[in-house]
Amino acid sequence: MSVFERTLPIRPGMAALVAMLTGLLSVTVVMAPAQAAPSASHPVRTTIHWSPCEAGFLCASARVPLDYDHPTGTQISLALTKLPATDPAHRIGSLFINPGGPGGSGVDFVQGVGSFLLTNEVRARFDLIGFDPRGIARSTPLTCFATQQEALNVLPPFPYPTNASETKIWITDNNKLDAACARNGGAMLNHMSTANVARDLDVLRAAVGDAGLNYYGLSYGSFLGNMYANLFPGRVRSVVIDGVLDPISWTTGRGDQGREVPFSTRLRSAVGAQATLKEFFRLCDAGGANCPFAPHAARRYATLLHELKEDPLPITFPDGTSLNVDESFLIAGTLGAMYDSASWPDLATILADLEKRVAARELAAGLSPGLSRQRQHLQPLPYDNFVEAGPAVFCSDGINPTNYSAWTRAASSSARTDGLFGPLWAWVSSNCAKWPGHDADRYLGPFNHRTKNPVLVVGNIFDPATPYQGATTVAKLLPNSRLLTVHGWGHTSLFRSSCATSAISRYLVTSRPPPRGTICEQDVVPFAAPMAAVRARSTAVTVGGSILAPRQLAW
Repeated sequence: MSVFERTLPIRPGMAALVAMLTGLLSVTVVMAPAQAAPSASHPVRTTIHWSPCEAGFLCASARVPLDYDHPTGTQISLALTKLPATDPAHRIGSLFINPGGPGGSGVDFVQGVGSFLLTNEVRARFDLIGFDPRGIARSTPLTCFATQQEALNVLPPFPYPTNASETKIWITDNNKLDAACARNGGAMLNHMSTANVARDLDVLRAAVGDAGLNYYGLSYGSFLGNMYANLFPGRVRSVVIDGVLDPISWTTGRGDQGREVPFSTRLRSAVGAQATLKEFFRLCDAGGANCPFAPHAARRYATLLHELKEDPLPITFPDGTSLNVDESFLIAGTLGAMYDSASWPDLATILADLEKRVAARELAAGLSPGLSRQRQHLQPLPYDNFVEAGPAVFCSDGINPTNYSAWTRAASSSARTDGLFGPLWAWVSSNCAKWPGHDADRYLGPFNHRTKNPVLVVGNIFDPATPYQGATTVAKLLPNSRLLTVHGWGHTSLFRSSCATSAISRYLVTSRPPPRGTICEQDVVPFAAPMAAVRARSTAVTVGGSILAPRQLAW
């Protein structure tokens, strides 16, 4: 998931919806040959003219080819923003940033958190550049609907299907999205792969005058950085990938997995989420009075799930919307909270309150605490295409089953082997069963190219979306890489560990990774101090919804 999410009005109940993220219609498992930069005989160049926009920021757009096989053909526009280096006399270059998604806005992210991202030295030595990838947000967008409400109306009214009736509704809504994109998506629909975003990134790198790429990619942004490193290995100066997706699981799977198993199950995000939840229970119990859901947190949670499965609890939120909180909504909301351990005290408070209300069977009100700092000073989008943007990328990037029965089987199997979150993560990618787009220029590997300079791979041990295994896999695949391990709880290392921030920042400035075997600790251990003290010290920044109505889960 992007650590920075856009805030939109959403249908009651649908916000916990996770339906976004994976592979492609093709069932061939033939590995594509390694693809290089655009042909030297047709070099792709663009110019960037910056102008002031938000306070302290510059904005611009850049033109790139829709199709790199035809570099002089149709051109599209990429939206960019820049936070200039504070010490231009000692400027190293530009640091490109991708916050994840897929579908996250780099413009929003950099304007939202760029001024306190990483260290003062990084902000002094680099222009920080956020860009909206092709098809996303302010760049030339993929647009499948006439209005925002039309887009929201195709999102299912529950986090994931739990029975045959809900599965039918889920698939019907998926088909509506697929049909709308087939009807209205146009040429962009077939040019949304991450490989093409990496080609765009190389054009942008050249446009800002950098001989080698400096890049920080979070979550799905790790796949983009990995893609760049493998397509353009000779142009890597400093590439950080943080919260790392296993690129083989994302694209082809292993063996016959591509035909049989959705990529969102192949990634084993459910395993990482279950391990993180166990840590929530353990640390809550260890915290004693600092955790409102202690003692016996795991047992009480299991009882609460059972009660809500048998008899959902109606809840009215402060804005007047309401929903019946059942087992699936509690699981989806819990997963949303696992992304940021700074929110765990709030989750514990909500669980304890729900427990009381279930016991008393009272109507609940006001259970939606403000867990996030809302963005300020950002120009809102008239139409936010997050509904179609995610599937357009992940359904272009790899190979997936073409029958919805594979998702039913994956959800059932993952529930047995991977824990509570298996069905939720499985159904995230179901749009790819019948997705109408196909990008012939996608890249399926191999992902083992030797880069000019080392790639820094950052993995958080307890990550609910990109399990630590993804980082160790990529570190083994990339022959010139270094693994930085963070002993922390939540999605990516961002704003979690000053040790990790310092190590990443030093690497960006020097291109030298930290010593082999480096492990960084999280600064604040959940429930080790009273809630008020934790909130006062917390530097986490999450922009999105509340625990019981999470915005959307993604990478």
